[in-house]
Amino acid sequence: MLSEFEIIQACFNQPGLAAVPGDVVRLGIGDDCTLLSVPSGKELAMSLDTLVAGVHFPEGADPMLVGYRALVVSLSDLAAMGAEPAGFTLGLTLPAADQDWLEGFSAGLKEAALAFRCPLLGGDTTRGPLTITIQVHGLNDAGKAILRSGARPGDAVYVTGSLGNAAFAIRELLGTEHMHDSARARYEQAFYRPMPKLALGHAAAGVVSAGIDISDGLLADLGHVCRLSGTGAQLALAAIPVGVPLQEYLPQQEALALALTGGDDYELLLTVSAVHEQALVALGEMLGLPPVRIGVITDGDAVECLDASGKPVTFAASGYRHF
Repeated sequence: MLSEFEIIQACFNQPGLAAVPGDVVRLGIGDDCTLLSVPSGKELAMSLDTLVAGVHFPEGADPMLVGYRALVVSLSDLAAMGAEPAGFTLGLTLPAADQDWLEGFSAGLKEAALAFRCPLLGGDTTRGPLTITIQVHGLNDAGKAILRSGARPGDAVYVTGSLGNAAFAIRELLGTEHMHDSARARYEQAFYRPMPKLALGHAAAGVVSAGIDISDGLLADLGHVCRLSGTGAQLALAAIPVGVPLQEYLPQQEALALALTGGDDYELLLTVSAVHEQALVALGEMLGLPPVRIGVITDGDAVECLDASGKPVTFAASGYRHF
């Protein structure tokens, strides 16, 4: 069985995955700490996520897909703040030192690290139930971070892409839905390989008033923005970009509910004043991510959903709850 240090050397301290010294990273894997140098005029943004087997991804899932997903869902937090990636640390708890699993997992991590220029800085391995903790580090222009607390009444509410496909994929992955192989592959793509909207988040810093990535569900995450901003919101249900493939399997209202509350989309939800609205739309179109306007921030204290006739519609839940 591989030792802890053999695991690190064989699977993680490898070219393309491990950080090399540069302008930001002064020291990477190998010492007791990683050393980072924050350039003048920048701020360090950090976010930590923990994924537990059987809770956040299925037991027995392809380790390469798990490794890729583990990093990109954390990178989505940097996108929501408008930060550019600098690197990440990894805490890995393993039931056993399975070399095949480790090689697949590290290959998935490496693919994501290369794709989004976010190298591994260091971490820790230990024995126990399979648990993956990743802390991402990014850089913002000083004072330009996108916060949840900046929304104001009258601001438009935008979302960057279709919703609900990843949540529906979880049903399939957990065996509660059945679909043909081509559809299963499409939904698994939505769950395991979401695209963190890093370029748009960074470009929109200084343009949008508030933002968040959609992880727990649109209603829940918009609720977080409203609570910290001291506002409410109204959503036009007809404008919600429900994932088109959902309509192959679900009635319209059920698909809409899943898009609003299912989570795991990792799209960006952004609020923007009328003055900057066209600038946001132009940025999204330039980057191939045209945002969809779905509502408006109000001076209330709740998120209200309105149907095509303007009547309020309620949903049984707003999103995922950890406890």
